[in-house]
Amino acid sequence: MIDLRSDTVTKPTQEMRLAMFEAEVGDDVYGEDPTVNKLEEIAAHVLGKEAALFVTSGTQGNQLAVLAQTSPGDEIIMERDSHLFYYEGGAASALAGVQMRTIKGIGGAFSLDSLKRAIRSDDIHFPDTSLICLENTHNRAGGRAIPYQQMRSVYETASSFEVKVHLDGARLFNAAAALGCSAEDLASCSDTVSLCLSKGLGAPAGSVLAGSAETIKKARKWRKRLGGGMRQTGILAAPGIIAITKMAERLTEDHIHAKMLAEGIREIHGLSVVNEVDTNIVLVDVSALNQTNGHILEALKKEGILAVAFGEDVIRFTTHYDVSESDIQQTLQKINNILKIQRA
Repeated sequence: MIDLRSDTVTKPTQEMRLAMFEAEVGDDVYGEDPTVNKLEEIAAHVLGKEAALFVTSGTQGNQLAVLAQTSPGDEIIMERDSHLFYYEGGAASALAGVQMRTIKGIGGAFSLDSLKRAIRSDDIHFPDTSLICLENTHNRAGGRAIPYQQMRSVYETASSFEVKVHLDGARLFNAAAALGCSAEDLASCSDTVSLCLSKGLGAPAGSVLAGSAETIKKARKWRKRLGGGMRQTGILAAPGIIAITKMAERLTEDHIHAKMLAEGIREIHGLSVVNEVDTNIVLVDVSALNQTNGHILEALKKEGILAVAFGEDVIRFTTHYDVSESDIQQTLQKINNILKIQRA
């Protein structure tokens, strides 16, 4: 089975499995797990921040960033299709007591003019704007990599209003690889940044949140409040170290495979690629086939290909460590065969 549903299905490498087996552990709530401490030190260094915190997931990292940098009744700003707004169960409102204000962007990025209009003025009728949330790469924009200068402009604008910036960097290393810069460069455009160790980096679980020492201290307390204080967590932190130090280097392979897939799909009558394939996600419009997403996905599954619906007429394919160039060629061949049979 060629699984192109998401890079979240990536399996840990043999090196990661061995590292888990051999990991030196201790009680992380006491700050005594040496492997977790090492992961946090490495993550902080790579992201150019004072401190980092190992968390259970990207969603938890994002929510801890909100909790540590806002107060109940505040307003936070983000692009309208951002993960924090779209896929996190309204957690920012439920947990932090803040309301979310969304801005329509293009390719996952909003303009400075729209941002300035969205930041609240000092009026007793309005909530206080306390946080602006960015996402890079942007999931619902098809893995779009937001350029450094665009992020820098947002950060400088936010700073001029004395507003903090959080970067949802679930796939930050994908963005860095696509843009030809470092993860630290992109993270410098934010006060806090979350990074998934799974997905393209291949670890079985976990994320990190990085920022100032003061903010991470607050986030650590919120992690405990939310039940995220785990014990001998070095077993999970060990593959995370490998993810950061070794797996980022190979992400361009996934991007190459995604572009190969997109180029092949563009040559198939009735299908069109609707996103700029910057990284490892390909969005395919199937509306011209006059079939439901469910019908097409089931036909693909019978041929050994897994993908996911991404709206009413769009299917998403995501490349990752476990997908080879041969898998891409097989996928294109099988899509062609399916459509030939259906047209016959």
